[in-house]
Parts: sequence; structure tokens; C-alpha cells
Amino acid sequence: MGRAPSGEQWTIRHTTASGAVDEVTVVEVGGGLRSWTRAGVPVLAGYAVDEMCLAGRGQVLFPWPNRVRDGQWTWEATTYQLPLTEPKLHNASHGLLRWAVWSLVALTESAVTVAARVFPQPGWPWPLDIALTYALDDVGLSVTAKVINPGPTAAAFGLGFHPYVSIGDTPPGEVVLRVPAESYVTVDDRLLPTGVVSVRGADRDFRDARPVADTALDTAFGGLSADGDGRWRVTVDGLHALPRVTVWADEAFGWTQVFTGKAAAEGEHGIAVEPTTCPPDALRSGTDLLLLQPGATWTAQWGVSLAG
Repeated sequence: MGRAPSGEQWTIRHTTASGAVDEVTVVEVGGGLRSWTRAGVPVLAGYAVDEMCLAGRGQVLFPWPNRVRDGQWTWEATTYQLPLTEPKLHNASHGLLRWAVWSLVALTESAVTVAARVFPQPGWPWPLDIALTYALDDVGLSVTAKVINPGPTAAAFGLGFHPYVSIGDTPPGEVVLRVPAESYVTVDDRLLPTGVVSVRGADRDFRDARPVADTALDTAFGGLSADGDGRWRVTVDGLHALPRVTVWADEAFGWTQVFTGKAAAEGEHGIAVEPTTCPPDALRSGTDLLLLQPGATWTAQWGVSLAG
């Protein structure tokens, strides 16, 4: 075939201690994860090399994750208008780099680093550089993010990632989910926040692992409890083809969006577990927005591991 819709394909591999081969492909368009297989079995629900990215699978959400109401926000008395990339709901969604061309920085057998720059543009006032290193080892996949502010003024931003854990032929209701969250964001019919409430007594209480059953999630969870190493962990279990899958992130990611709505549609079956640094509509509310001074660097890490 000619050039793939997702551009150049950068593939890394690692043979685990058990002899299984992990293979991850990162793409030029969007700088995200197109696929991850272990011994040929999908770990992440991705998309084919001859397809465009489907449903945000594996994409990088920068310089903000989730939605901005009407695409309009204000910073230091200046109001900005972003393009409405979710026109049906009249929102600006998931940042500016999902379809941008990323550059290859480094490639080894088991790690790849890609980078891009957000330039000032209508609706966005600052330049920001971002580099991502995807690396495989015996534990699984780690993603190290580095953001640099090359501009003359402080810049605000958020960051998120959109991996889907592959559930294969497991019925979505049988998937066993654990989310160590104390709260979640309630939303309106445009999926914009109306408040933050406790998970206690709610159908979104997954602090103890349990089947998804008929709970439909497109939910931002907060108040995430970290383990002793400073990382929170969301587990996806009960899968026919895989052992327990764990999505983890360090303290920089204070939120995670869990999405089951496309678990049985638009390509491989999957449940999205999305580490994010801030909740929906953070450009407007300011909640957990990051502020980076001129010349400063911010780093964070998340990843996915498999039991066994």
C-alpha cells in the first residue's frame, strides 16, 4: 500500500522473561499508539495500518484533554475561541495535536521518542513543546512525557492519553473493573461538567473490583488513591484472551476518564482508561491546570502492565 493514513509507523519490540514478544507501534499522525500486541494478542484496541484512527484510540490529548464548552475560555482578561472539533455538542475536544505530524527523535529496539510543537494559533496563545518516550520492558509499556515552554511568558496546559484496553470477545458486562477513585464528575447532555460528587453509594463506585454489568461509563474520576510508589492503578480483568491489565499513572495525572461507550463498536472491542492531568472543561474552570514558566520543563509518566 502507499503511505498509511496515520503516516510513518515506528515499531518497538521486547521479549519478556516468559518468552512472549511485545510489539508496539507508534504513529507519525498524532504521535499516539496504534497498536500493542503480546504474542500476537491485542493488549490495546487499536486500528489497522490502512485506517485512520478510530474513536481517539491511542491518541495524545494536548494541550488540554476532554472538552471545552463552546470552545471558549478566558485567560488574564483575554477571551479565546477554539475551533469546535465536536460540532454536534458544540465543544472543542481533546487538544490540538491529535492529527498533527510528529517527528521521530530516537528509535531503538524497545523504545521510541517522538515530539511535536503547539504553535500559537486562533484560540491558543502559547508555544509548547512536547516529547513522548514509549518504552517496553518486562513490566509492560511505559510512556514518559516531557513538556517544555519555549515562549516568553508562562503557559497553562493539560495533558491526557486515550488508550483502549482490548477486551477481545469478552462481553463488556463481564469485564471486571477497579477504579481507586473517591469522586467523579457529573455531566449534562453535552458531556460537560455539572459538579463533582462522591462515588459512595453510586453506580460509579468501582473502588472494589466488580463487573461493569450494565453501567455505561463516560466518566472522569478524581480523588485517585495511589499505591506506595506514588502511582494509582486502574485494573481491567476477567478477559478471555488476556490476564489482568493495569493502567497506571504517577501523581501528575490526578484524573482518569473511563469510557465504555465504544466497547462494542468502531473497530476492536475495548474500554478506554485515559490518564489526564485535569478534568473536563479545565481551560474554563482552571481546575488542576498546569502552569509552566518560560524555559521550564515538566515531566510525568504513565503506562500499562499485564499480570503474569
